[in-house]
Amino acid sequence: MKVDRLISIIMVLLEQKKISAKSLAEMFEVSLRTIYRDIETINMAGIPIVSIPGVNGGFHILEKYKVDKKVFTASEIVTLLKGLESVSSILSREEISNTLAKVQSLIPAERADEIELKSSQIIIDLQPWKGNPRLQPYLDIIKGALRKQQLLSFQYFDRQGQMSIRTIEPYRLMLKANSWYIQSFCLEKQDFRLFKLTRMANLELLDIAFSPRELPEIISEFTDAMSRRQMTIKIRLHKSIRDKVMDYCGNEKITPDQEDQYIAFLPFIDDEDGYNLLLSFGDKCECLEPPKVRAEMIRRIHKLTKLYES
Repeated sequence: MKVDRLISIIMVLLEQKKISAKSLAEMFEVSLRTIYRDIETINMAGIPIVSIPGVNGGFHILEKYKVDKKVFTASEIVTLLKGLESVSSILSREEISNTLAKVQSLIPAERADEIELKSSQIIIDLQPWKGNPRLQPYLDIIKGALRKQQLLSFQYFDRQGQMSIRTIEPYRLMLKANSWYIQSFCLEKQDFRLFKLTRMANLELLDIAFSPRELPEIISEFTDAMSRRQMTIKIRLHKSIRDKVMDYCGNEKITPDQEDQYIAFLPFIDDEDGYNLLLSFGDKCECLEPPKVRAEMIRRIHKLTKLYES
């Protein structure tokens, strides 16, 4: 990460009229000794850094080496900053510090207040309210495997809870509908697969490198397959869960029915997740159509009732 840090220090110095070695050390979480070595390296590369001794001293780059910061508009810089914040959950502290330093150095001093205001108007947080404690360590391991092009091994649990041991060549991390997936080539199945991180256990980075294969458009295929399986069901719901249902189908698909009740047309996939969603609405929701889905809901409710009665 030394090269990244050197570039980031240069960008900070281009932005700041003067900054102390202590501030740089705190910013990049390294020692003062490391900062002094980095400054010397930057000087040797031909970028003249002036050192001012004393209590109020610090480093700065000669003015003739300053760059034009108007290459990006305020809106473009805001977009860059929001994008960085949205992926902060999967980047390390050092990666975020270095990258933010580079982007923030592009902000003209006279527009700093305007950009700060605009960037605070939107918050993007991809982390769930109650996070899985294993998720961040797993993301770090997978990122390491992607960077080094090394195999991963883990236990994987399917929808029915059946466990299998998998070894994969990792190719791409994907966030879809608040869930993380790893697109990979499974050595057991000899085919490309998507694996959901929350179904993994005992994830391990193997000290075995692999030669990358040509990556198919498995994400598009996965999305198309889910679209083909999707149907629309008719439900009656209580007003207390109207907002929750609206998240799935939109306000235009919900119409008043009788007192405190609404009719909604809900996108639905006939699988475990689909029925679990309906069951999560409890007695505030009734599936009216199609008969097949309604019958399956009745069967599952009877089974659940027997479980508790026993």
